[in-house]
Amino acid sequence: MHQAAILLIGFSFFYVLVFVLTHFKNSYYHDQKTARVFGILLMLCLAVLQLYHYNYLMQRTINIDALFYLSCLYLVAPSFYFYARPVLKAEDEFKLKHFAHFMPLLLVFTIEYNLAFTLAFVSGSLYLLWLFNTIYALRTHKQQFKNELILLTMVFIIAISVSVIALTKPFSQQLFFTLYACAIGLALFVVALVVSYKPELSEIVSEAAKETYAVSTLTAVDCEAKLAQLESLMKDNKLYQQHNVDRHTIATELDLTTHQLSELINTKLNMGFSHYLRLQRINAAKRLLLSQHTASVLSIGLEVGFSSQSNFYEAFKDITKTTPGKYRSR
Repeated sequence: MHQAAILLIGFSFFYVLVFVLTHFKNSYYHDQKTARVFGILLMLCLAVLQLYHYNYLMQRTINIDALFYLSCLYLVAPSFYFYARPVLKAEDEFKLKHFAHFMPLLLVFTIEYNLAFTLAFVSGSLYLLWLFNTIYALRTHKQQFKNELILLTMVFIIAISVSVIALTKPFSQQLFFTLYACAIGLALFVVALVVSYKPELSEIVSEAAKETYAVSTLTAVDCEAKLAQLESLMKDNKLYQQHNVDRHTIATELDLTTHQLSELINTKLNMGFSHYLRLQRINAAKRLLLSQHTASVLSIGLEVGFSSQSNFYEAFKDITKTTPGKYRSR
């Protein structure tokens, strides 16, 4: 168990670094600035916790009872809340009253350490209940991201298990921190699986949340006319060929807001924007694969708007259930 904890701590530390530098790009969080800021804060706090766990398990000089460790522990739950809230509830605005979520941090400096440590997990459990209730509310959309919800449920189970162990204290301190380090590492490993499988998941879930919670933004919009205009942009103007095309670009062309565009595609075409854009590119690629026999697969992928061969292959197989080469030769 000790060796497993050390390995998972190492994975956690380096994965957080890669995640922060690559995942939190503006293209994924164009309309979710709050999620981006608190997502980075969450990941950095987890990295600090794992660094303390490593030094504790290796019997180094850094003290696990340090106030900085406890402060990061208190920051994890509210940071996760404000990271997930824009995605799961479609509410990205951060108001002055929201600083109340960070008030429990004052307990670190005012009460005895063991009590403050226990209350951190009590607070975290309340946020986990919010997470469960929110995900349950999105159950009507589960077919859009069924596999991802299964993996995220695993993260929830890991987190609630750690909270129960922390509150009941059935193990020694060393065994608890070993298990806690493993739990963080396993949770991040599951996150890595989800993100690598579907990096645009936050956008997909956010669109489902908008449909679940928000009042329609299309009441004054001629949806059929906008859909026809959107089809023209794709078929005639081939807007999908632009590597950097995003919701904002297309929404501007249609004289819509990004929220209106997302709702239009989600409700009328029964898919998220990212899937719609990939579908347009793959349909174009299928035509080119059959008509341009001498063109390389890579050149076709780049021509229809994909930024790399790996992205093209991944999207093509996800939509057609086969590879570009096999599709061309059949």
